[in-house]
Amino acid sequence: MRAFEYTRAQTLESAVETLHEHPSAAALGGGTTLVDLMKCGVAGPSLLVDLTHVSGHDGIEAGASALRVGALATMSEVAVHPEVRRRWPAVSEALLKGASQQLRNMARIGGNLMQRTRCGYFRDPSFAHCNKRDPGSGCAALEGENRGHAVLGTSEQCIAMFPGDLPVALTAFDAVVHILGPGGPRSVPIEEFYLLPGATPWQEHPLERDELITGVEVPASAAAAFSHYLKVRDRVSYEFAAASAAVGLALAADGTIAEARVALGGVATKPWREPAVEAALAGRPAEPEVFRQAAELAAAGARPREHNGYKVELARRTVARALTELAAEAGGER
Repeated sequence: MRAFEYTRAQTLESAVETLHEHPSAAALGGGTTLVDLMKCGVAGPSLLVDLTHVSGHDGIEAGASALRVGALATMSEVAVHPEVRRRWPAVSEALLKGASQQLRNMARIGGNLMQRTRCGYFRDPSFAHCNKRDPGSGCAALEGENRGHAVLGTSEQCIAMFPGDLPVALTAFDAVVHILGPGGPRSVPIEEFYLLPGATPWQEHPLERDELITGVEVPASAAAAFSHYLKVRDRVSYEFAAASAAVGLALAADGTIAEARVALGGVATKPWREPAVEAALAGRPAEPEVFRQAAELAAAGARPREHNGYKVELARRTVARALTELAAEAGGER
C-alpha cells in the first residue's frame, strides 16, 4: 500500500471542497471496498477524506410516499429497520444477503452503491490487460477465465460483472440517487447512475471526482411492499451472486398481476431491469407456470463467453423462482 494522508471531514460540504482541491483524494466511509482496493494496488489516493464523523446524513425516513436513506447509514441499520422490512422487503433482503454481519455493521449505503467489480483481472495489477483499471490496455477476461463475468450489457472492451445486491433492488423500484458537488445538489435516477461499459469501461457512473452521494430515495408502491430478493451463489453465504433477482408484484382484487417489477443481478455489467418480463406478467394470474413463461424472456440479448453461458438459463430460473417464492408467501398469508 502506498503512503497517503488522512483528514476528517466535519460536513459533506467541506468534504466536497477538499475533494475538489485534491484531484487524487478519495472519500472514506466504512472502507470495506476502498481499503481492499488500496491493499491490492488498484486504488492509490494521496489523501483519504473520512466521512464517518459527519452528522446528519445517516437517517432512515420511511414516509408515506418514499423511503429516504442517508448515505452514511450502515447496511445493518437499513436492513433491520422495521418499516424497510415491512414496506420495502426486497431492499432489506438484498442488504442482509450482501455481506457478513461485520461488514454490514461498517459499510455505508453510499459506499455500497459505489462498490467496484470483483473481476480478478481488475483487482490484480499483475494482469496487464484491464481497460477498467488501465484504459486502452485490453480486456483479459474476453479470452481468459470468465465463469463469473457478465453476459448482459457487455462490450468488446469489458465484460466485468457488477457485484452489488442493494442496487439491484433499488433498480427494480425506481430509486433516485442524491448527489452533492461543488455546483450544489443534484439527483440521478438509479437506472442512469450505472453506466454500460461501451468503449469507456473505466467510467462506471456519472459521479464526478469531487461529488458525493448524500442519500437514496425509493418510492413507495404496492409492488415494493410485496417484494423479494433471491440470490443464487456457489456457496450459501459470503459469496457474490452467480445470479440474483429483485421482484415485486402488485396484485389486483381478482388475484391477477396489476404491476410487476423485475431486475437481475450477477449476470450483467450493471443492475439489469427486465421490462419485457414485467410486461409479460401484467394482467396474468400469479401462478408458477405464468412466472416460468415470463422468465423465459429474461436475459434477452445475452452474449456469453466460453465459461459463463450457464448464466443465461440460471438468470431465467432465478427470476421464476423468486416470483414463485413471493407468490407462495402471499398464499401462506391467506
